[in-house]
Amino acid sequence: MKIFALLIACLVSTAYAEPESVQASYDVMIAGMKVGQMDETYKRQGNHYSLSSTTAPQGILAALKPGKIISKSQGTVGKNGLQPDVFDHVRENDPNKNGHADFDWHSMKITLTHQGQKTELPLPEGTQDRLSAMYQFMFIDLGKISSLDFAMTDGSKLDSYHYAIGPHQKLDTGVGPCESIYLDNQAKAGESRTEVWVSTKNRLPCKMVITDGHGEQVTQILSSLRIAP
Repeated sequence: MKIFALLIACLVSTAYAEPESVQASYDVMIAGMKVGQMDETYKRQGNHYSLSSTTAPQGILAALKPGKIISKSQGTVGKNGLQPDVFDHVRENDPNKNGHADFDWHSMKITLTHQGQKTELPLPEGTQDRLSAMYQFMFIDLGKISSLDFAMTDGSKLDSYHYAIGPHQKLDTGVGPCESIYLDNQAKAGESRTEVWVSTKNRLPCKMVITDGHGEQVTQILSSLRIAP
C-alpha cells in the first residue's frame, strides 16, 4: 500500500486549497421517495480535522427504523490528505451495528471494536474510514488517474476498495447543476455496487448510489452546501 501513499502525494494539487469548513446535506432516496436526510460537517484547524455525519430517517422509514445513524471521524491533515485517528459509527436503537476504530499509525495497527469484541489488524497506508473517505477526494486530482485503490473501515471490518474513474458528467442537484467525475467500484454480480459523482469544482461528492446484491438502491444527492475557505 506504499504505492497508494506515493500516488496521493503526487496527485495533491498545489493550485487547489481545501476549505477550512464544509456543511453539506444530502437527501436520502429510495425508489424516488425521500426517506431521510444526511447532515455532515467538516472542520479543519491547523493540521487537525473533525468530521461528523448524522442521518435522520423521515416518512415511512422513520416509522420502521426511527433511530439516527451517527458517524464521527477525527485525525490529522498531512501532505497525503486526511489520516484518521479515531472513527465511531453509531446506530440508535441498534447497538449491534455500532463500530469503533482506533488507528495507530506509529505501529501500523488498527483496532476495531464491534459487539464488544476487539480485533487488531495490520493498518495499510492510506487507510480511510467510511466518513473520511468521502472528504479525501478534496486532496486528490481525479482527472489525473484512471482508478483508485484504498483500504476503508466502518469500525467493524477493514476492506479493500477499487474504483474505476470514468468521464465527466453533469447532474442536477438541490444546489444546482454539478459538473462531476464519475467513480464506480465495478462490483461483480451479487455484490454491493457503489457509484460516486465528485464535483470538479469543490471535489466533494454531489451524489452517491449504493445498490445491494439484490438490486435495491439507496441514493444520496446533495441538497445544500456551505463552504468556508
